[in-house]
Order: sequence, then structure tokens, then C-alpha cells
Amino acid sequence: MLPVQRALISVYDKRDLDRFARALTAMGIEILSTGGTRRFLEEAGIEVTPVSAITGFPEILDGRVKTLHPAIHAGILADRQRAGHLGQLQEHGMGPIDLVVVNLYPFEETAAVEGAAFEEVVEMIDVGGPAMIRGAAKNFRGVVVVVDPGDYPQVLAALEDGERVVPAPLRRALAIKAFRETQRYDAAIAGWLARQSGEVDDRFPRHLTLSLERVLEPRYGENPHQKAALYQTLGERGVLGGFEQLQGKTLSWNNLLDADAARRLAALVEPPAVVIVKHNNPCGVGTGDDLVAAYERALECDPLSAFGSVIALNRPAGGALAAAMAGLFVEVVIAPGFDDDARARFAAKKRLRLIECPPYRGGAGGVELRAVDGGFLAQTPDDQPDDPAAWTCVTRRSPSDGERRALALAWTVARGVRSNAIVIAKENQTVGIGAGQMSRVDACRLAVSKAQLPLAGTAAASDAFFPFRDGLDALVEAGVTAVVQPGGSRRDDEVIAAADEHGVAMLLTKRRHFRH
Repeated sequence: MLPVQRALISVYDKRDLDRFARALTAMGIEILSTGGTRRFLEEAGIEVTPVSAITGFPEILDGRVKTLHPAIHAGILADRQRAGHLGQLQEHGMGPIDLVVVNLYPFEETAAVEGAAFEEVVEMIDVGGPAMIRGAAKNFRGVVVVVDPGDYPQVLAALEDGERVVPAPLRRALAIKAFRETQRYDAAIAGWLARQSGEVDDRFPRHLTLSLERVLEPRYGENPHQKAALYQTLGERGVLGGFEQLQGKTLSWNNLLDADAARRLAALVEPPAVVIVKHNNPCGVGTGDDLVAAYERALECDPLSAFGSVIALNRPAGGALAAAMAGLFVEVVIAPGFDDDARARFAAKKRLRLIECPPYRGGAGGVELRAVDGGFLAQTPDDQPDDPAAWTCVTRRSPSDGERRALALAWTVARGVRSNAIVIAKENQTVGIGAGQMSRVDACRLAVSKAQLPLAGTAAASDAFFPFRDGLDALVEAGVTAVVQPGGSRRDDEVIAAADEHGVAMLLTKRRHFRH
């Protein structure tokens, strides 16, 4: 590669640009620029050659056309190793452009603003920028392309150390970064345009391109020998709805998974609620007139498993709750807010990670992805609300009002439990949770064995139908008096008959909530 002699700079994000451009000028590199970037540099006292002086043509169409000209793109794309290319540049009075510094209009940020006008978002679709980036990246053997202000220091260092020649490995790395940037940008635009028409369901297009940005690097993944990173979807609200970590060390991979599961489940419960999660399963859920009562009930379900757990709240936390939690080791507390008293009390727990974020909002029309070997499964989230009033009673005995409330809580919690799932509950707290079992009867037996509270008069929910009556028999034998389940088994009649035999009330939801 020949030494860099001319640089074209056209950026929206002007962070550290004056320092970068001034250093280029000090090395004797000529700077070409356009529009707002040119004015910014000139106001900083940096000598700039207007692009229009190179093209012989003014900026037109409100700035939509300024760099789309052979004098620019030929200067970028000319292969320095082909004498014919260099000869054609000379023949047409054009010079090579050796350094292209471009970043793009903030399309995602503009599109994410609630109420943003269609025309306003369309104007943020950059055309000239991606064209220059792609041209420079294609010709990386002779051109340096920079799309991130964070790369200015290493580019300047390379220019200074190499007497204005950037080494090939860095040119290649910058080109890869550039192509990823234009890929992300185009995917964001295509996704936004597809969402503008309510008539088209574009959630599962033929080609699905993700626009992700790394926002956090845990120390390791699920286990210490695994590497990990957290990415957020660009243009969306952010991970966990846009969280802020108020205290504690960096969130781990497992913390994030458990926090997501706990936050989703907490949002499904209407009264003040506390959800305690361990290994991606709730080990206790409680409700009450306040969070202290809810916490005490949630903890009663399985105090042993609550050690080292993640706890989610559906209301802002106060000092009274923080005081009630003082004796329990917790990895993460996640809530919509924390008052000053709560912050001060939780601060005494140096290892506790405190996370503030808005409540989970479902029904956004997105998709969930699950990695499999060589690809991904995609599905719409299971975030639609249930309607207990629509459930059907199929037994001779109908549930009492108290049993209905207990059934509603058990069914809600079952949505957050790994299948096969059985949840036993009272009106305002879970009593026993059987999670992740290969057979439903074993899930029933596990829920019973985990119970720390009396089971007499409790209600139970099953995330899918009972294939045999044995699971129901195990629950009734333990003291359960009402059951809710989807139904749909070939043996529904046998299971319903067993419920009638025991004098148990049974409701069918006609909706399954598997969670694998």
C-alpha cells in the first residue's frame, strides 16, 4: 500500500473528529469533506478541500447527492496494483482517495422515537455513506476505511508508526467492521419498512438478518470454561427493557437468564408480587397488599432454594422490603425502581447486583430465537394474557371463589416453569413447584415433596394435559382440591372422571404453556 495522501471525511457522529483530523493534517494528509462535516472542521480551524471542488458539481437535492460522483468513487475504488486503473485516474484528472472516514445517519435511533414521522425516518436512510464505505472496504488493500470514532487512536498510531502506511492486518479488520456496519444498517432499514404495513406479517421472512450490538461481556458463560457476550437488538428498548445496574459486580450469563425469567413472570401478576427464581425456574411466588408480605410468602415456598437466587418485583422497592431481605443471600434484585432507603439498605450487601428496569411488556409482535446446531428456531413469544373467566368447569363440583384465585395464581406461575410443570398454590403464594420433569406424574410428586406448607385445600396447575389419571391422583392424595389444566388428552374423560371420583373441581383452559 502507498502512503496515505488524501482522506475523505463525512460523518454524522463527530466525536473526537477535530483531534483526529488535526493529526491527519499535521502528517501532511489532505482532507476532503462535505456539508456539515466540512463546516465543523473549518470552524475548528482545520484546512479542508470541499468535495464540490473535486467533483466540479455542487451538492443538490437537499444534500442527498454530494459524493455520488466518479471523481469520488473512482478515487476510492481504483486498484493501486493495476497500472491501467492509475492511468485512467490520471487521464481523467482524478486523484486517489486513500482514507475514507464515514459514519452513517442515525436511522435506528430516529426510527425508535415514539411518534417519529415516516418522512423523518426515511430521511435518515443514508445512501452516499454506505456506498463509500462499501467501496473503501472492497478496496481495503489500498484504502483504509474507518466507521467508528473508537478506532481513531489505533489508525493514527498506525499512520505515525508506518510513515502514513497502515498495515494490512488492520486494514482488513477495519474492512470487516465496515461490511458488518452496512449489513446492520440495511437490515434495520428493511425491518422498519416491513413493519410499517399492518397488513404484512414479516416476523418470519425468507431471510432473517439480526442487528445486534455487544453491550456487556460477562466474565464467562454458563460455565467458567465458556466465553460469553451480551448483545442488544438495535432500535429496540434494550436488554431487559433498558436496564441500569445500580450496584454490584458485572452481571453473569446465568444472572441475566434468571433476571429475564423472573421479570417476565413478575409482570404477569397484578397485585404487588415477588418472584424468586433459581436456575431459570421460580422457586417461590408471593402476592400481598405490599411487597414485604409478598416476599415473606414467596420465601415460605422454598427457603432452601432461595439462597443465591434472583428476585424480581413488580413494584418499586422500599426500605421495608430491603430490611426484610437482609438475612438472605441473593445474587440479583430486579425492580422498576428503588427508593433512597432501599438503596441505602441494599448497599450493605456488597455482592448484591441491583437492577432497575421497566416492567416487561409483552405483545410487541417480535420473535424469540433459540439456537440449534447450525441454525435457529423462531417463534412468537408466549406473552398473551390468559382469561380465567373463559375457563370451562368440567367436573360436577365447581371451584369456590378462593380456589379460583388460587388456580389463577398457580396457572400464571406455571407459565414460567420449565416443562413438565406442576404448580401448587394458595390464593396469594405458591406452595410447591415441580419443574423440568420427563413425566407429568413425577412433576406432581416433586411439587408435593417440595412443599414446605400444608397442602390441604390447595389448588394445582399443570402446564399441559394429564396423559393419565396418576398425576391427578398424586395431587389429590396430598390435599389438592382444585386443578386447572389445558385438556386435550385422549384420556380427558378418564381424568375428569377421576376428579369427580375425588370430589375435586377441575377447569380446562384450552391453552398449553410448555416452556422447554
